[in-house]
Amino acid sequence: SSGINAEYGGILGHAQNLAEFQNEDVEFVIHTLPILAGFAEFTRKLADAGGRNFKITSGTAAETSGGLLIAMGAENASRFVEEMRGEGGVAWIIGDVVEGKKTARIVEEPKIIDVSY
Repeated sequence: SSGINAEYGGILGHAQNLAEFQNEDVEFVIHTLPILAGFAEFTRKLADAGGRNFKITSGTAAETSGGLLIAMGAENASRFVEEMRGEGGVAWIIGDVVEGKKTARIVEEPKIIDVSY
């Protein structure tokens, strides 16, 4: 477990809310974070220089909002992503649903996807 409290919002908070309302006892394990291109690197440099630490890879920052987070079976996820991209949209597979206790977490070092804007 990452030990991160999901009460703060961001994609982790949205995943936690979604996990709590599932019929089955599951855990959402987020391994990938789509973030505006260059923002993760910028926030790391800012924190290293003694500035504000956005903790962007914690998934609790508003910049990682999960307002459009969708959970579906793995067998449908790849097809959904392809269809979205085929229609000019964007979508990513950012995690896995595993047996758990209706919780969500982010892996220790999530993969960052630089999203163009």
